[in-house]
Amino acid sequence: MKMSSFKMPLTAVAIAAVALTLVACGKKDGGVQVIKIGHVGPTSGAIAHLGKDNENGAKMAIEELNAAGIKIGDKPVKFELLAEDDAADPKQGTAAAQKLVDAKVNGVIGHLNSGTTIPASQLYNAAGIPQISPSATNPKYTRQGYAGAFRVVADDVHLGGTLGKYAVETLKGKSIAVIDDRTAYGQGVAEEFEKAVKAAGGNLVGHEFTTDKASDFNAILTTLKGKKPDIIFFGGMDAVAGPMLKQMKQLGINAKFMGGDGICTAELAKLAAEGMSDENVYCAEAGGVEGEQKAGMDKFRADFKTKYNAEVQVYAPYVYDAVKVMAQAMVTAGSADPAKYLPALKSINYKGVTGNIAFDEKGDIKNGALTLFTYKGGKREQIAVVR
Repeated sequence: MKMSSFKMPLTAVAIAAVALTLVACGKKDGGVQVIKIGHVGPTSGAIAHLGKDNENGAKMAIEELNAAGIKIGDKPVKFELLAEDDAADPKQGTAAAQKLVDAKVNGVIGHLNSGTTIPASQLYNAAGIPQISPSATNPKYTRQGYAGAFRVVADDVHLGGTLGKYAVETLKGKSIAVIDDRTAYGQGVAEEFEKAVKAAGGNLVGHEFTTDKASDFNAILTTLKGKKPDIIFFGGMDAVAGPMLKQMKQLGINAKFMGGDGICTAELAKLAAEGMSDENVYCAEAGGVEGEQKAGMDKFRADFKTKYNAEVQVYAPYVYDAVKVMAQAMVTAGSADPAKYLPALKSINYKGVTGNIAFDEKGDIKNGALTLFTYKGGKREQIAVVR
């Protein structure tokens, strides 16, 4: 065949090759590299207020990074947020994760719940995509041996353990009951709470179960009422805790109510309404700042309120820091390629609004803090920061 017969196919191949190279490099608009950061949380369903809180934290960080004109490897970059909704459902969570994997994101911030974070982490690990959870506290997440799994908050061992000890030693609970919602988070934090109560010499009088979608708790509360608890611990989220508090009051149960970070939100007072009284609810947030670090957190909360006309629920600042940590690792490594910036992420030492962030060999935050709260006048009031 004549050489000229190859001319058009070769040209087409060349054009296609250039196009593929540009896509692979994530470049557009005059050589600016687009870096895709995935975020997943429940932006629909009963705890959508928490998922939106997290997503807004991510948006805030992305906008600030782009405004700062960040360069990676001396090349200008633009960060793009790919936000997905998992509705706090494990199946939807893995579907959302697969979408981000298929989109070839450079990293993922999320998920919010342990029950969605853990199964999704298997997909991210298989694809070699680093993942930082801002709020999943079940210990299993970082104990699967995945090189790219990190979290910026303390886990349930610390969270449930601290609350269990507090229930016995500070609140002087004599008869302590437990309810959990059977999710990875709720069950995990309840089990650690029970271990700590026993270790502190406390008396456990009952353990009942519900679901993360339940709204009628009369049967289990009536069972517990007969055991006369002075403290009831709930492993679950605020959307369930609020109605539970209302029904406790209706049944004349005067026990103090405790829970982990899932109930420790700005929204709980609204959800519980007349079911909440001053200093009757105690909870812990898996994070916390004190001293000089408090000024940074206060500024973040004020800026967040101005930007979104909403109070921070719980974990928006941790999402914000997680995005910034991932970006810093890319800058340090001079690359947004997951395999290239992962070593920098493992050795990061970053001063964020939530405090200093560095990871141990499992991917857990070093020296993680907890903040204990109670509620007065319908608002959270800090008791102490515990490490």
